[in-house]
Amino acid sequence: MSSKVVAIIGSYRKGGAVDSAVEAILEGAREKGAHTDKIYLTDRHIEFCRNCRECMQTPGPARGKCPQQDDLEPILQEIEAADALVLGSPVNCGNVTAIFSRFMERLVGAGYWPWGRNTPVPRTRDTKRRAALVATSAMPGFLIPLVTGTGHALRMTAQLLGARPICGLWIGLAAAEPHPRLSTRNRKRARRIGWKLA
Repeated sequence: MSSKVVAIIGSYRKGGAVDSAVEAILEGAREKGAHTDKIYLTDRHIEFCRNCRECMQTPGPARGKCPQQDDLEPILQEIEAADALVLGSPVNCGNVTAIFSRFMERLVGAGYWPWGRNTPVPRTRDTKRRAALVATSAMPGFLIPLVTGTGHALRMTAQLLGARPICGLWIGLAAAEPHPRLSTRNRKRARRIGWKLA
């Protein structure tokens, strides 16, 4: 049975550096027989978290459901049917984009936090899915997980989605031209990541 790889893209630019890198990863996964799908957060209606904590009140291992009626639930159902994830965002103002952050905040239902308790606890520590993390920046790529919040935000999102990051693709110097192309080296690295996810 073939695996399923779902990509969540928090970039505002289709065909941009993040999108190209994610597509190269998915190409590699398809080469190994995986089914793939891309979810552009810009194409989905995702409300801001209202911090009502309704999704965190019911005990048990099952993810809490948000009472808001938007596209979050269908996205999460697609993710829960996947074997692996790709999470991608450019670095904006030192962290993931605002739309990716909005998505990440809505994942709090992965925790149990009844009123009267000081801190939340994870509903489960199961990380059966694998995840690849992708970020681009104007700075050199190796600095992305070191000096920005992007690496941490992508890792935390993976954890909230029940995934274990197995690799990161940090692409630097992505602001030298208006439509940067994925280098041959990074395309090869991305395809190898896809092989690992499949």
